[in-house]
Amino acid sequence: MLYAIMTQDVDDSLSLRQGVRTEHLARLNALKDEGRLLMAGPFPAIDANDPGDAGFTGSLIVAEFDSLETAKRWADDDPYVSAGVTASVSVKPFKNVLP
Repeated sequence: MLYAIMTQDVDDSLSLRQGVRTEHLARLNALKDEGRLLMAGPFPAIDANDPGDAGFTGSLIVAEFDSLETAKRWADDDPYVSAGVTASVSVKPFKNVLP
């Protein structure tokens, strides 16, 4: 089943994000290589694709996991969580309707 993982960053998280971005992306690429990643990306802090120094306010990941518990464990093990980028994480079942 698909699950939406939505995170909220701590304030001024950009430098923390940059410090562990490579590890974060490696985990996402592993999901992609397994054919389990539907989408992933950050929420810019301002109305721009490249927010520059304004950074990001959180992220959205939609991916396939065996269960809600597995999705929660995966989200909790993310480098952004352990590095203190993430203030909160919400994981919910997701039903893809369109496209």
